[in-house]
Amino acid sequence: MCRHLREDIRTVFNRDPAARSWIEVLICYPGLHALWAHRVAHFLWTHRLRLLGRMVSHLSRFLTGIEIHPGAKIGRRFFIDHGMGVVIGETAEIGDDCLLYQGVVLGGTTLEKKKRHPTLGNNVVIGSAAILLGPITLGDGARVGANSVVVKSVPPRTTVVGVPAHPVGSEPAAPLEHGKLPDPVYEAIRLLFMEKDLLAERVRRLEEVAGVKGEPSSSIGAEDMKRIGQVFEDPDHPSSPNAP
Repeated sequence: MCRHLREDIRTVFNRDPAARSWIEVLICYPGLHALWAHRVAHFLWTHRLRLLGRMVSHLSRFLTGIEIHPGAKIGRRFFIDHGMGVVIGETAEIGDDCLLYQGVVLGGTTLEKKKRHPTLGNNVVIGSAAILLGPITLGDGARVGANSVVVKSVPPRTTVVGVPAHPVGSEPAAPLEHGKLPDPVYEAIRLLFMEKDLLAERVRRLEEVAGVKGEPSSSIGAEDMKRIGQVFEDPDHPSSPNAP
């Protein structure tokens, strides 16, 4: 038991550069407190003392802002950074060396009493406010960008972002660098404009062959695409989807 406690504390130091002393970690890290409370609650749950397990879980939620169902299975060296608003459902399974940021939800999509929550492999990182729904599986080394909604399984060592989440890379960096993740919405718009230009060129050639003089059509050039990219990159731009 003492070995596991020391391992949990070392995990905090390895995962959070803000950690400065053992005393600070013991007193000021609700993610660590929630993990320890869950171990007690899970022990009670697996020994059929389920009401007591739920009571311990409920008290932990009140004290830490982190809700972990006592039936959830969690591996070693698990760390919840900040943690407020994290929800982990009853049939969720989490492997070793996983990292969750604040607001993450491992939720279910059915009312049936069966496996209904996500399964995380080893060394999985879930960004802030990401939501994972259903009995999906995230392979070892998978990464989920902040605010993503994941409803399908993710292969090992794959990064997914967006709503719903889509793969954007098969060699994720560690730790997950949210500022360098591609924007799937901008990419979709870019591809649509490219297709539009190709179709416009085909129509122009057909009109030349048929001897028909059509109306001139506008074309999105490189400078236009650059301006569109700036809109998506600048959250303060009045045309940005992230503008206040």
